Amino acid sequence: MSDCLFCKIRDGQIPAKVVYQDDTCLAFEDINPQAPTHVLFIPRKHIATVNDVTAADEATVGHLFTAAAKLAQQRGHDSNGYRVVMNTNRDAGQTVFHIHLHLLAGRPLMWPPG
Repeated sequence: MSDCLFCKIRDGQIPAKVVYQDDTCLAFEDINPQAPTHVLFIPRKHIATVNDVTAADEATVGHLFTAAAKLAQQRGHDSNGYRVVMNTNRDAGQTVFHIHLHLLAGRPLMWPPG
């Protein structure tokens, strides 16, 4: 999608602090962090919302979670804990319509989240 912010980051048209990448996904620091660690994991394939995920995307979406767990472990958050969340549509707080998994860690995270 030519107007998608995350596609532009993926394609190198917009700079981001990339902290992880592989053939399936890209992860970068959130520009408005809500925790000391706040990283967004996006699939390289454009998928607008969770509502648009198909059976063919299951491995890709699952990979976002394993990549997030790997980074959380590398940063030492696996024992104290971390949160992963994916918002869907405006009422849930999705502001960029390219699915992305938030990894939040480094401070106590309250429940309910908001």
